[in-house]
Amino acid sequence: MNKKKQLIDQVKVVIIQLEEEYAKDLNSGVLQLIYTRYKKALEILENDEDIKGINIFGGVRAYMDSYNDYQNTLLGEMHKAEKIIKEL
Repeated sequence: MNKKKQLIDQVKVVIIQLEEEYAKDLNSGVLQLIYTRYKKALEILENDEDIKGINIFGGVRAYMDSYNDYQNTLLGEMHKAEKIIKEL
């Protein structure tokens, strides 16, 4: 699987997890910022725009700074996405 397709799939995993687990919290704060950035990243990827416009780096750090939930699976999924985009 190519890296771009892999990134699209991983970004979708993060978005779905955010929507399912944090639906009530997506309208404010750090979660809104993370969610908005991932939605924009998906839009850029699906429209074949320049990936330099993707700004998902720091989402893991922002989440950890705001919540004491270091074992959350969302962190692992966001880390995977950040790692893939770094490889691109």
